[in-house]
Amino acid sequence: MLTSAIILLKRHRVIFGSIRYLNLLPFQIFLKRALPHSQIQQSIRHRRDIPSNINRAFRNRRVNAAFISSIASGRCRCTDLGIIADGPVYSVFVMPGEDEADLESATSNQLASLLGLHGRVMIGDKALRDYLSGAEGIDLAQQWKEKTGLPFVFARLCYNGYGKKIEALASSFRKQQIKIPQTILKKEAKKRGIDPAALRWYLDHIHYHMDHRAKKSLQQFLKMSRKR
Repeated sequence: MLTSAIILLKRHRVIFGSIRYLNLLPFQIFLKRALPHSQIQQSIRHRRDIPSNINRAFRNRRVNAAFISSIASGRCRCTDLGIIADGPVYSVFVMPGEDEADLESATSNQLASLLGLHGRVMIGDKALRDYLSGAEGIDLAQQWKEKTGLPFVFARLCYNGYGKKIEALASSFRKQQIKIPQTILKKEAKKRGIDPAALRWYLDHIHYHMDHRAKKSLQQFLKMSRKR
């Protein structure tokens, strides 16, 4: 599955960790294309996981590289790839109700706290489905943009080994424009209960290159978090 959480590349013995949400679908497609087809069949293993568990796997060195939550990335070696929204992201909300953190999250819970928002934090595909169904909530990326004028970085591709190989992959990804085949688009949409057109629309609000504005935003977020 393209949304796997752990990808093992036996040739280089590099273990990738990634989030199972839709926001990483373009990178997962790229990663499969980056390797010869025969090698993919022999070397890729799959296991789904959520951001908080990916953070833990990276911290315990069960993965060599991962898109880890921004809040956990401060002292890590990271590439210039991230999961970034410059305005509303449509999949990270504070919903009305009692204060409640999303157990799948780390960064979004902290962001809600820094913004002084109260309610139920909801992230990922379930949040996107609720939004598309008409649910109303506060989009955390939009709130951050209004407060700072900057995009928000939800996760970063970091590594604890094989730095040259990971940096090379990240550089190659940044130079490509990944097109999602209709077959994959329809498959992912059906599996997640989201219309294919809505899925493509959602991905148009995500970008991955850590430019100077994204880096400035991340530094500001981490600095504010350290003061809490």
